Amino acid sequence: MALSEQYLEEDIHPIDIVEHLAEHHDWDFDRIGDDQIAMAVEGQWRTYSITLAWSNYDETLRMVCSFEMEPPTEREMQLYELLNKMNDQCWAGAFTYWANQKLMVYRYGLVLAGGQTASADQINTMITAAVMSAERYYPAIQLVTWGNREPEEAMQVAIAEAYGRA
Repeated sequence: MALSEQYLEEDIHPIDIVEHLAEHHDWDFDRIGDDQIAMAVEGQWRTYSITLAWSNYDETLRMVCSFEMEPPTEREMQLYELLNKMNDQCWAGAFTYWANQKLMVYRYGLVLAGGQTASADQINTMITAAVMSAERYYPAIQLVTWGNREPEEAMQVAIAEAYGRA
C-alpha cells in the first residue's frame, strides 16, 4: 500500500502527514507547533536534523535538512565554490552554508498554491531526497574542508557515488 493511500481526506494538514511519516519510519521527532515539526533522520555519514514548516501565507511546505559543520576559515572560499558545483547538480532543492549557526543546510520548498494538498508520497520523497543529497555530497564537503582538496576533485567523489557500486 502506498503511503498516500492512508489519507483519503483532502484537507489533512501537511505537518500532520509529516508526523505520521515520522512515526511510520520510527524517526525521533518533536511537533514544535501546529505548523512545524523537527526530526532526526539517521544517515550513513550523519544524523540529519530535518525541520518542516507550513506557511499559510504563501502555501508552501518548507524543509530544511541540516548538520553541524565548522570548516577552517582558510577553506571557506573553496567550500562556497563546492556549494556552487553541488547546486548545479541538484534540480530539487539547494545547499547553503549558514556560517553564523555553523550549519550545512539543504533547503526545499513544496509550493501548494490554490489549495492543493501534499500527498504522503510527495513529502516522503522530499525528505528522502534531502537525506540522499546530503549523503551524496558529505564526502566531497569533507574532502574540501578537511582534506584540502580542490572542489573539482572532491566533486568526482560525489559524481562517482551517484552512478552506483559494482
